[in-house]
Amino acid sequence: QVQLVESGGGLVQAGGSLRLSCAASKRTLNTYAMGWFRQAPGKEREFVAAITWTGGNTAYRDSVKGRFTISRDSAKNTVYLQMNSLKPEDTAVYYCAAGRIMSIRADEYAYWGQGTQVTVSS
Repeated sequence: QVQLVESGGGLVQAGGSLRLSCAASKRTLNTYAMGWFRQAPGKEREFVAAITWTGGNTAYRDSVKGRFTISRDSAKNTVYLQMNSLKPEDTAVYYCAAGRIMSIRADEYAYWGQGTQVTVSS
């Protein structure tokens, strides 16, 4: 079982930055692809970014390209989501997830964190 714990969320003004972290309970996380998803009130959960277990490949939804960066630190067993130039429409609960392959589909990920709230004010 892999346990994931997100942190780093909060309230920020439009144009600001936040860095989300996702810490894992097991070193075997380093063999998993990792993804970040988000869910705004009244909306479905949507893909944000993903990274392969090697860190060699990444993927982003179009609306965050050039603003968000996903990375991982294998030594710390942690995955990050650096979010710059935040917009009010980025407001959501952000979840990290671990899966065997990198995917934009939520059902490809077996393990999920509890989520962290990101609120961007205009």
